[in-house]
Amino acid sequence: MWLNMNNPRRQPGAGQHSDICGVDNEYSPAKAKIVKDKIIVWNDEVINPVAVRYAWENNPLRPNLYNKEGLPASPFRTSELY
Repeated sequence: MWLNMNNPRRQPGAGQHSDICGVDNEYSPAKAKIVKDKIIVWNDEVINPVAVRYAWENNPLRPNLYNKEGLPASPFRTSELY
């Protein structure tokens, strides 16, 4: 699954804080990488991903996704809450 973002940046050494889920709506920790202006998010065990969330904890430690101006990304999800 991929997300578009205007020039995303990641600080090295910090946690990723990405989760991904399939049609069962069970979120699992995800890996993420930045390729140009897209964030590629995956988990090898989630075959058909339908949603992603980032920094979706009460108090995420060291989130590390920033825009080109150096401002941190807000926590977000790509789906509605059920």
